[in-house]
Amino acid sequence: MKVILLGELRGKGGEGDIVEVAQGYAENFLFPNKMAQPATPGNIKQLEQRRKNIEKREAERIANAEALKAAIDGKSVTVDAKIGEEGQLFGSVTAAQIADAIQAQLGTEVDRKRVGRGNAIKSVGAHKVEVNFYREITAEVTVLVGVTEEAPEVAEETEAEVEAEVVEDAE
Repeated sequence: MKVILLGELRGKGGEGDIVEVAQGYAENFLFPNKMAQPATPGNIKQLEQRRKNIEKREAERIANAEALKAAIDGKSVTVDAKIGEEGQLFGSVTAAQIADAIQAQLGTEVDRKRVGRGNAIKSVGAHKVEVNFYREITAEVTVLVGVTEEAPEVAEETEAEVEAEVVEDAE
């Protein structure tokens, strides 16, 4: 079934795009949540009239995403976590913790849903994390997982390891 998207739909397209989706997906999810409308001839004609406004909003979104990318791309943030013996974390570092650290340390607000975590961060050290702002506009942030006062002798070792990794990455 062909539908006209009314906003960005991850993996399908952006506002104003005409895409093919399953009929059940359209009728049970997209239409009730006002994320799409059927691609009828009348709706397509209305879409053509709204095209300039859609392009203006799209350009604004891209400019905002580029500004956010420039603010945090290549920077690093520190996240404190409790660790046990041998530098393993109790649990893992979450996307919300990374987003909070970016806001606190870099002054840029990032939605936790935009923080991509390929693998769970479960060890002390430097980890590269991608933040997706809009479509293909992504920034890479280095997350330095620090230590709280659980095991002071491990804390000294891991801080030295983190500094060594950062120096190696810089070279």
